[in-house]
Amino acid sequence: MRSKRLLAHIPPAIPDILTSAMLLPTLREQVLKANLELVDRGLVLYTFGNVSGIARDEGLVVIKPSGVPYESMTPAHLVITDLEGKVVEGNLRPSSDLPTHLILYKKFGSIGGVAHTHSEYATAWAQARQPIPCFGTTHADYFHGPVPVTERMADADIASDYELNTGHAIIRTFRNMDALAIPAVLVANHGPFCWGPDAATAAHNAVILEAVARMAYLTLRINEKAEPVERSLHDKHYLRKHGSRAYYGQVKESR
Repeated sequence: MRSKRLLAHIPPAIPDILTSAMLLPTLREQVLKANLELVDRGLVLYTFGNVSGIARDEGLVVIKPSGVPYESMTPAHLVITDLEGKVVEGNLRPSSDLPTHLILYKKFGSIGGVAHTHSEYATAWAQARQPIPCFGTTHADYFHGPVPVTERMADADIASDYELNTGHAIIRTFRNMDALAIPAVLVANHGPFCWGPDAATAAHNAVILEAVARMAYLTLRINEKAEPVERSLHDKHYLRKHGSRAYYGQVKESR
């Protein structure tokens, strides 16, 4: 009955969804909430952008469907695939960026969520093919280094398996970097991808990245000769939140 009631509220333009019991209901809710966070924070226009989450034990990924308006989306619209991109549950097509997400999940084994936007300032840095320098402590709190930009993709990589090769370009960028310490990248001439231990954190990092990108732009407008923050201050702010001796925030009670 619940599935039938849900279907009754779906606009006619959206294809029917499965009426059977849904796989991974909790992860579906989390991924939908993370996608809507991008909308609420003004990081996406229309149907741009996508967030996914992975259930590592099951080897399944939940991702936003392609081209479905956010205001019409429900947990049941989200698509579940395996790590090879085969749809396991759902009648809608998954986001066209799915192959990029899958490469990141395969190569960055500790992440649990991926977020992709075309947010204005981060995308501007990507289009300029410039990494975002760390000019201050806001950046340092989240990214333990400049936010890198990928190399330009070869014509052959663009012509064939574009989204898959986008993922490989990101992985090459992080050959000598810690993807957990810098949970974001700018894909040259495209836009940002962010990640985290879950979908909510990936979306959170996307929001922070946009703020950091805007502040870096404004810093250079005010002083085009501005220098990146000293390494000691950068380390202090990052490690007090993320290091082995982190002391930022409240101590979590053990149960």
